[in-house]
Amino acid sequence: MDRLAQRRALPGGLQLPGRGLRRLEESGRPQSEQGLSFEFWRHRHLRGRGDLLKLGLFLPTEAGVDLDRVVSLTRRAEQLGYASAWVPEAYGTDAVSILGALAARTERIGLGSGIVNVFSRTPALLAQTAVTLDQLSNGRFSLGLGTSGHQVVAGWHGVAYEHPLRRMRETVEVVRRVVRREPLRYQGEVFQIDQGLKLMAHPPRPAIPVYLATLTPGGVRLAGELAEGWIPTVFSPEHVRVFLEDLEAGRRAGGRSGAALEIAPSVPVSIGEDQAAARQALRPWAALYVGGMGSVARNFYNQTVRRYGFEREAIEIQELYLSGRKLEAISRVPDALVDAIALAGPRQHVRERLAGYRAAGVTTLLARLHAPDPASELEALEALAEAAR
Repeated sequence: MDRLAQRRALPGGLQLPGRGLRRLEESGRPQSEQGLSFEFWRHRHLRGRGDLLKLGLFLPTEAGVDLDRVVSLTRRAEQLGYASAWVPEAYGTDAVSILGALAARTERIGLGSGIVNVFSRTPALLAQTAVTLDQLSNGRFSLGLGTSGHQVVAGWHGVAYEHPLRRMRETVEVVRRVVRREPLRYQGEVFQIDQGLKLMAHPPRPAIPVYLATLTPGGVRLAGELAEGWIPTVFSPEHVRVFLEDLEAGRRAGGRSGAALEIAPSVPVSIGEDQAAARQALRPWAALYVGGMGSVARNFYNQTVRRYGFEREAIEIQELYLSGRKLEAISRVPDALVDAIALAGPRQHVRERLAGYRAAGVTTLLARLHAPDPASELEALEALAEAAR
């Protein structure tokens, strides 16, 4: 292995940074324009955090709620040492009701909205919700926010999908003022509030952690500037450098230290001795996100994997998926793409991949378990916890 390859190598046989960075290195741009070296960034980002990768869990509640199943899964995660459990929301169940139920049935595990969009609720209502859930959970709640997309915001909620990043920024700013119980006056481009009302409830903490789920360069900069945590989807540890320049720009804009941001990707997980079968279980998910989300012009997941170097594959998957040929789209998802953005395979492979995520600067891995039944789901939960030790 040559010196450059040694410098790029991650635990588990992974290579950093992969095709995405190779384009940057060959671009001829001066190092000063390329931002910090990865090694320096990683050292500063992980300083004082210890060596262990924390685990979180995305709960399977979007299509419906089996409360006994969800509570059992969350309690078992709590017993196994998972740091947090997150409840998604799109146009199925709502996250807030489920989080309230979990707050009353758990003791230690952190709880998060993963995520709620900034269009369907006002900033003040989001703040009220966050404070209420933080009270119910005795200070265990984190507010996960995102912009969602036109399909959900306009197509489901009937709200114009306009100025998403500006709306996200202003939402975070208003939420924090409300949680601090400041008289609420705010003059922004999206929101104008001038009555000076103050939250009647008394929050258990002066601040509630805010996580932003975003992949666009502007969104990543905003996470680096404002948020306590960043939740990327289709995140690849081998290609983390495609995000570093924007994270750093946001960090500088916010005057923040390198250790100010939790990097907590949402990662699909399929654990099994038959790696081919484990990969196959995740191909429909990959095809949906890369091919079926948004539109041809506005699919952030598709655009992200193109930045990783999967441009030809991303174009083909999207064309097939949007033309209704979903099975063909699924069949075109290559092993290399599944391996880049997911955990699929035997326990030892998963253990090595987890080391690669940690080496890439990830602080918490939020698992989306893919299993055929509740018993297998619990087995996967336990296997992942064992692999992370």
